[in-house]
Amino acid sequence: MSQALPPLPPAAHLRRVPVQRRSADRLARILAACAELLDEEGYEQLSTRAVAARAGVPIGSVYRFFGNKRALVDALARRNLDEYAERIAARLPGVRADDWRGAVDVVLDEYLAMKRSVPGFALVDFGSQIPVGSPAAGANLEVAGRLAGLLAAHLGRAADDELRRVVLVSVEAADALLQLAFRVRASGDEGIVRETRELLHAYLARILDRR
Repeated sequence: MSQALPPLPPAAHLRRVPVQRRSADRLARILAACAELLDEEGYEQLSTRAVAARAGVPIGSVYRFFGNKRALVDALARRNLDEYAERIAARLPGVRADDWRGAVDVVLDEYLAMKRSVPGFALVDFGSQIPVGSPAAGANLEVAGRLAGLLAAHLGRAADDELRRVVLVSVEAADALLQLAFRVRASGDEGIVRETRELLHAYLARILDRR
Protein backbone atom coordinates (compact mmCIF):
# COMPACT_ATOMS: atom_id res chain seq x y z
CA MET A 1 0.00 0.00 0.00
CA SER A 2 1.42 3.41 -0.95
CA GLN A 3 1.96 6.02 1.74
CA ALA A 4 -0.25 9.08 1.89
CA LEU A 5 1.16 12.35 0.69
CA PRO A 6 2.23 14.79 3.41
CA PRO A 7 -0.53 17.23 4.47
CA LEU A 8 -0.51 20.33 2.30
CA PRO A 9 -1.24 23.94 3.12
CA PRO A 10 -4.28 25.32 1.28
CA ALA A 11 -3.88 26.39 -2.32
CA ALA A 12 -4.49 30.03 -1.33
CA HIS A 13 -0.95 30.13 0.10
CA LEU A 14 0.66 28.25 -2.79
CA ARG A 15 1.61 29.33 -6.27
CA ARG A 16 1.48 25.69 -7.31
CA VAL A 17 -0.13 22.68 -5.62
CA PRO A 18 2.09 19.57 -5.76
CA VAL A 19 0.46 16.47 -7.25
CA GLN A 20 3.41 14.05 -7.16
CA ARG A 21 5.05 12.61 -4.05
CA ARG A 22 8.47 14.05 -4.89
CA SER A 23 7.06 17.54 -5.19
CA ALA A 24 4.99 17.14 -2.00
CA ASP A 25 8.04 15.89 -0.12
CA ARG A 26 10.01 18.90 -1.33
CA LEU A 27 7.29 21.24 -0.09
CA ALA A 28 7.28 19.47 3.29
CA ARG A 29 11.07 19.93 3.53
CA ILE A 30 10.74 23.63 2.72
CA LEU A 31 8.15 24.15 5.46
CA ALA A 32 10.23 22.15 7.96
CA ALA A 33 13.28 24.27 7.13
CA CYS A 34 11.24 27.45 7.56
CA ALA A 35 10.09 26.29 11.01
CA GLU A 36 13.64 25.47 12.13
CA LEU A 37 14.99 28.82 10.98
CA LEU A 38 12.19 30.72 12.70
CA ASP A 39 13.23 29.12 15.99
CA GLU A 40 16.90 29.87 15.39
CA GLU A 41 16.80 33.35 13.86
CA GLY A 42 13.31 34.83 14.13
CA TYR A 43 11.05 36.22 11.43
CA GLU A 44 13.02 39.35 10.56
CA GLN A 45 16.17 37.37 9.75
CA LEU A 46 14.30 34.68 7.83
CA SER A 47 14.96 34.60 4.08
CA THR A 48 13.77 32.39 1.27
CA ARG A 49 17.41 31.77 0.29
CA ALA A 50 18.22 30.49 3.78
CA VAL A 51 15.14 28.27 3.71
CA ALA A 52 16.19 26.80 0.37
CA ALA A 53 19.70 26.11 1.66
CA ARG A 54 18.41 24.45 4.84
CA ALA A 55 15.91 22.35 2.87
CA GLY A 56 18.57 21.34 0.35
CA VAL A 57 16.57 22.56 -2.64
CA PRO A 58 17.22 25.19 -5.34
CA ILE A 59 15.89 28.67 -4.54
CA GLY A 60 13.61 28.28 -7.55
CA SER A 61 11.83 25.43 -5.74
CA VAL A 62 10.84 27.79 -2.95
CA TYR A 63 9.54 30.38 -5.40
CA ARG A 64 7.67 27.67 -7.28
CA PHE A 65 5.43 27.39 -4.23
CA PHE A 66 5.73 30.77 -2.47
CA GLY A 67 6.01 34.35 -3.66
CA ASN A 68 7.79 35.58 -0.51
CA LYS A 69 8.64 34.62 3.05
CA ARG A 70 5.31 35.89 4.40
CA ALA A 71 3.44 33.45 2.16
CA LEU A 72 5.74 30.70 3.37
CA VAL A 73 5.07 31.52 7.02
CA ASP A 74 1.32 31.76 6.34
CA ALA A 75 1.42 28.25 4.90
CA LEU A 76 3.32 27.03 7.96
CA ALA A 77 0.65 28.60 10.20
CA ARG A 78 -2.10 26.85 8.26
CA ARG A 79 -0.26 23.54 8.55
CA ASN A 80 -0.04 24.13 12.31
CA LEU A 81 -3.80 24.70 12.53
CA ASP A 82 -4.52 21.54 10.57
CA GLU A 83 -2.19 19.52 12.80
CA TYR A 84 -3.77 21.04 15.92
CA ALA A 85 -7.26 20.08 14.78
CA GLU A 86 -6.07 16.56 13.91
CA ARG A 87 -4.44 16.09 17.31
CA ILE A 88 -7.59 17.19 19.10
CA ALA A 89 -9.82 14.98 16.93
CA ALA A 90 -7.58 11.99 17.68
CA ARG A 91 -7.88 12.50 21.46
CA LEU A 92 -11.54 13.44 21.83
CA PRO A 93 -12.85 9.87 21.39
CA GLY A 94 -11.09 9.07 24.68
CA VAL A 95 -13.18 11.70 26.49
CA ARG A 96 -16.77 10.99 27.58
CA ALA A 97 -19.33 12.82 25.46
CA ASP A 98 -20.83 14.43 28.59
CA ASP A 99 -17.44 15.61 29.90
CA TRP A 100 -17.06 19.01 28.25
CA ARG A 101 -14.38 20.04 30.74
CA GLY A 102 -12.29 17.06 29.67
CA ALA A 103 -12.77 18.09 26.04
CA VAL A 104 -11.70 21.67 26.80
CA ASP A 105 -8.65 20.31 28.64
CA VAL A 106 -7.69 18.37 25.50
CA VAL A 107 -7.93 21.58 23.45
CA LEU A 108 -5.70 23.44 25.92
CA ASP A 109 -3.24 20.58 26.48
CA GLU A 110 -2.65 20.01 22.77
CA TYR A 111 -1.96 23.69 22.25
CA LEU A 112 0.58 23.63 25.09
CA ALA A 113 2.19 20.47 23.71
CA MET A 114 2.61 22.06 20.28
CA LYS A 115 3.87 25.32 21.78
CA ARG A 116 6.58 23.39 23.62
CA SER A 117 7.62 20.92 20.93
CA VAL A 118 6.66 21.80 17.35
CA PRO A 119 9.41 23.71 15.48
CA GLY A 120 8.42 27.26 14.59
CA PHE A 121 5.15 27.08 16.52
CA ALA A 122 6.31 29.26 19.41
CA LEU A 123 6.61 32.22 17.05
CA VAL A 124 4.05 31.49 14.34
CA ASP A 125 1.38 29.35 16.01
CA PHE A 126 -1.71 29.88 13.77
CA GLY A 127 -0.54 33.09 12.15
CA SER A 128 -1.53 35.62 14.81
CA GLN A 129 1.98 36.79 15.77
CA ILE A 130 3.79 37.43 12.46
CA PRO A 131 4.94 40.14 12.05
CA VAL A 132 5.32 40.58 15.78
CA GLY A 133 2.84 43.14 17.07
CA SER A 134 0.67 43.00 13.94
CA PRO A 135 -1.89 40.19 14.42
CA ALA A 136 -3.23 38.54 11.29
CA ALA A 137 -6.88 39.43 10.87
CA GLY A 138 -9.15 36.43 11.33
CA ALA A 139 -6.61 33.95 12.71
CA ASN A 140 -8.33 33.45 16.06
CA LEU A 141 -11.71 33.58 14.35
CA GLU A 142 -10.70 30.63 12.20
CA VAL A 143 -9.23 28.75 15.16
CA ALA A 144 -12.46 29.29 17.10
CA GLY A 145 -14.54 28.07 14.18
CA ARG A 146 -12.53 24.85 13.94
CA LEU A 147 -12.71 24.29 17.70
CA ALA A 148 -16.44 25.00 17.89
CA GLY A 149 -17.05 22.40 15.20
CA LEU A 150 -14.92 19.78 16.96
CA LEU A 151 -16.51 20.43 20.35
CA ALA A 152 -20.04 20.47 18.96
CA ALA A 153 -19.53 17.13 17.21
CA HIS A 154 -18.06 15.55 20.33
CA LEU A 155 -20.73 16.90 22.70
CA GLY A 156 -23.60 16.13 20.33
CA ARG A 157 -24.87 19.70 20.10
CA ALA A 158 -25.21 22.26 17.35
CA ALA A 159 -22.30 24.54 16.47
CA ASP A 160 -24.71 27.46 16.65
CA ASP A 161 -23.96 31.17 16.91
CA GLU A 162 -23.95 31.07 20.71
CA LEU A 163 -21.38 28.28 20.89
CA ARG A 164 -19.20 29.90 18.23
CA ARG A 165 -19.32 33.21 20.10
CA VAL A 166 -18.30 31.78 23.48
CA VAL A 167 -15.57 29.67 21.90
CA LEU A 168 -14.22 32.76 20.13
CA VAL A 169 -14.17 34.70 23.41
CA SER A 170 -12.43 31.72 25.05
CA VAL A 171 -9.82 31.55 22.30
CA GLU A 172 -9.09 35.28 22.53
CA ALA A 173 -8.81 35.15 26.34
CA ALA A 174 -6.65 32.01 26.33
CA ASP A 175 -4.42 33.45 23.61
CA ALA A 176 -3.65 36.54 25.70
CA LEU A 177 -3.10 34.58 28.91
CA LEU A 178 -0.92 31.90 27.34
CA GLN A 179 1.24 34.52 25.66
CA LEU A 180 1.75 35.91 29.15
CA ALA A 181 2.56 32.44 30.52
CA PHE A 182 5.28 31.94 27.92
CA ARG A 183 6.71 35.41 28.48
CA VAL A 184 7.03 34.73 32.19
CA ARG A 185 8.65 31.33 31.67
CA ALA A 186 10.06 29.89 28.44
CA SER A 187 8.27 26.58 29.00
CA GLY A 188 5.03 28.29 30.08
CA ASP A 189 4.34 29.36 33.65
CA GLU A 190 2.29 26.57 35.23
CA GLY A 191 0.49 28.91 37.60
CA ILE A 192 -0.79 31.07 34.75
CA VAL A 193 -1.69 27.97 32.72
CA ARG A 194 -3.68 26.67 35.71
CA GLU A 195 -5.50 30.00 36.07
CA THR A 196 -6.25 29.97 32.32
CA ARG A 197 -7.77 26.48 32.60
CA GLU A 198 -9.94 27.54 35.55
CA LEU A 199 -11.05 30.68 33.74
CA LEU A 200 -12.12 28.69 30.68
CA HIS A 201 -14.01 26.15 32.78
CA ALA A 202 -15.84 28.87 34.71
CA TYR A 203 -16.72 30.91 31.63
CA LEU A 204 -17.90 28.00 29.49
CA ALA A 205 -19.91 26.40 32.30
CA ARG A 206 -22.82 28.82 31.84
CA ILE A 207 -23.32 27.51 28.31
CA LEU A 208 -22.06 23.95 28.35
CA ASP A 209 -23.62 22.93 31.67
CA ARG A 210 -27.07 23.46 30.20
CA ARG A 211 -29.03 20.30 29.64
